[in-house]
Amino acid sequence: MFHDAVHHLIVQPDDGIAPILKTIEGAKKSLDIKMFQFTDPILINAVIEAHKRGVKVRVMLNPSRFTGEHDNDEAFEMFRNAKVPVEETNPKYPITHEKSMVVDGKQAFIMSLNWAPKYFGLTRDYALVTNDQEEVAEVAGCFDADWNRSDFTPPAVSNLIWSVGRARQEVINFIGSAKESLFIQHEKYVDTPVIEALVHAKMKNNVKIHATALPVHSLRDFYILEGVAGLRLLEDLGINVHKLKGVHLHAKLILADEERALLSSFNIYPKCFNERRELGIRFSDPDLIKRLVKIFHKDWDNSKRIDLSDEGIQADRDKHMAKELAEQKAHEEKHSDIASGKKKHSS
Repeated sequence: MFHDAVHHLIVQPDDGIAPILKTIEGAKKSLDIKMFQFTDPILINAVIEAHKRGVKVRVMLNPSRFTGEHDNDEAFEMFRNAKVPVEETNPKYPITHEKSMVVDGKQAFIMSLNWAPKYFGLTRDYALVTNDQEEVAEVAGCFDADWNRSDFTPPAVSNLIWSVGRARQEVINFIGSAKESLFIQHEKYVDTPVIEALVHAKMKNNVKIHATALPVHSLRDFYILEGVAGLRLLEDLGINVHKLKGVHLHAKLILADEERALLSSFNIYPKCFNERRELGIRFSDPDLIKRLVKIFHKDWDNSKRIDLSDEGIQADRDKHMAKELAEQKAHEEKHSDIASGKKKHSS
């Protein structure tokens, strides 16, 4: 599908599920899929159908989140029932947060998005598709290593960035390479060395930084203090952090000088650098960068500064809680009406 270019960009929710679905349907020899969350029934069925038509399929799924949820249980069951080779991700890593796919040994997808329905319609996310054979071989090599529970050593020089490894330092170096501007779409800002790199870029190099993040109510309780502190530090330096409107931010993207991009699965969060299997890629294809810059400006124009005062944070959490309660009440009333209807019908 994408053989005319070295790299191709998939943008969510703009591009939807079609590019990934068509690629799976078009696979001729092999599919190697490594996924943090895989619950989309359309893609699960497409993978099963690929297996049935003779494609050599291997699937690795993260067994559970660190909070205990088992998102992938249904996918495990469906693949096993269909005799699709499926395994848990490498137990060397408590979490595998990487989202990747290698197709026919010739093409690799490196993604921030999970394969669950909401990531094809509700979130700002990206995938970089590469036909560069060295990059494809590297993703395939890590898949083989994790599948076989063996060690994987990335090349010394590569556009790919792996964690656990040099991911934190590579992110810091990428931030440090900016001469004029940094456009950032990341969920949270919790990792101190990366925040320090942003401080240095702003204060020492006078780099203009536009940063977007999740609203505070979206931060989990166990890192909300660090998350708010990181955002407040950026704000104290004159870096206003915005929240998107109309689309949920799940991307992990940094643009430097409107010329270079770093797209990844890893968040700016210590565990992503210190413990988890993660994958990112740097690229500078002019047409792709142009599209990303256009999207960032559109998102920025449709965003709002996050109020990081104590009052603003409390108001944000109260508003979100009220919305959740209203949705829960509506859900309960709907089910009550259904139950009442069944009761009347039975009587």
